[in-house]
Amino acid sequence: MKLLDLTLPSPAENLALDEALLDWCETGVGKEVLRFWESHEYFIVVGYANKVCAEVNRAACKSMGIPIYRRCSGGGSVLQGPGCLNYTLVLKTMEAGPLQNISSTNRFIMDKNRGAIETLIPESRTRGSVSRVAVRGHTDLCLGNMKFSGNSQRRRNTYLLFHGTFLLNLDLVLIGNLLPVPSRQPDYRVDRAHDRFLTNLNLPAEKVKTALRKAWKDEGRVTEPPLDRVKVLVRDKYASAKWNHKF
Repeated sequence: MKLLDLTLPSPAENLALDEALLDWCETGVGKEVLRFWESHEYFIVVGYANKVCAEVNRAACKSMGIPIYRRCSGGGSVLQGPGCLNYTLVLKTMEAGPLQNISSTNRFIMDKNRGAIETLIPESRTRGSVSRVAVRGHTDLCLGNMKFSGNSQRRRNTYLLFHGTFLLNLDLVLIGNLLPVPSRQPDYRVDRAHDRFLTNLNLPAEKVKTALRKAWKDEGRVTEPPLDRVKVLVRDKYASAKWNHKF
């Protein structure tokens, strides 16, 4: 697995690079990848099938000048911005093994990520619970019943894209102003508002990256990422209102 620690200048480019990496591997040019990126500006990202009018406070976004984008994977709507660390995994699938279907992939990746983050969390954060970090819902990571990471995936024939966020020091109040309580939610949320459901890890990004790199055993770096493919995806999809507001 190769490491790519790369944040591109715009939200559209960063979203496009995740899909470009999946395309790159699927065509046989690239190998498995672990990517990190962080945005210095706020923007909303909705899941592939999300309806913007239902999942985003569009009036608030417009008044604050916060753009709305759509990603190529499922899951719910999130706020991106300072204090949010994003990671991307592009992994090769096999008929026999933990990545053979959606459910087993979720279990395999989430358990690895849970173990990585747990090494960084002192017992005092969770009052001495047996497992300081828990997987809840399908792909949420939590401290107790407070979520700090959401994840989603997209599958191709021979590779899959699995990506997500870690809330480090994100403005949780701003999330509540821009995103209503989602129409679909895991049972453990029990209709809690964002500021009663989400929590920050309050950890430096480099510590989280180091823990994940150790868990996924990266070897070497991506030296020539598929930036030409990024340009095409930005032009045809991620910078297009037709894509971002398709539902």
